[in-house]
Amino acid sequence: MAVKPQLACFERLGAPGWAALTRVVAAAQKMGLLVVADGKRGDVPVSASAYAQALFGSTPSPFGEIAGLGADAATVNGMLGRDSLSPLIEGAAGAGAGLFVLVRTSNPGASDLLDQPAPDAPFHERLAEMVSHLGAGLMGDSGLSGLGAVVGATEPSHIARLRQLMPTSPFLLPGVGAQGGSAADLGPAFKGHPASAIVTASRSIAGAADPAEAAEQLREEVWEVACRALDPG
Repeated sequence: MAVKPQLACFERLGAPGWAALTRVVAAAQKMGLLVVADGKRGDVPVSASAYAQALFGSTPSPFGEIAGLGADAATVNGMLGRDSLSPLIEGAAGAGAGLFVLVRTSNPGASDLLDQPAPDAPFHERLAEMVSHLGAGLMGDSGLSGLGAVVGATEPSHIARLRQLMPTSPFLLPGVGAQGGSAADLGPAFKGHPASAIVTASRSIAGAADPAEAAEQLREEVWEVACRALDPG
């Protein structure tokens, strides 16, 4: 299981917010949870290298190494192209961490750009092809890559095609619950491997009368969906 702290909610509080974030990460990892830092970082290579140090590594200084966040994975924006992702991929790989590249997001405005022809297929499919190509060098023993994709649960009609284009990339599936997505529609994401997708829910769990019970109900539903996808018979 994993937690996905939204970095903006901490960063808006300045230095105290970042200090709180480091405590959240440490507490989650102590409990055996993976931490996905949701910051959607993306920039030119020199800045991407700095983001990689902040998320996964450390930064040398005259006073010694300054540790970064130590996340297990992070969401990143690859729309600046492959060279913007390379430092992040290198930094994640060196730390034994992973990345989830934005491919087809869950927000309503995603169709404004991500679904437009580029030129003969939707732009999100071009992004998926890039993720698949770059992820080939990050294959793990499980048969999955360390380079995954953010694929919104709010538009499940895209999932089967994106799984076809990215057969070894783990999917991070936001949008279940408050955004209107349903875990029941996510079966194609699990085709081929039981660990090939992470379904995320935030407000629908945090705002529930019993968050622990809501999380457990979603976990059980997702597990049933995954089992049916892996063994349709």
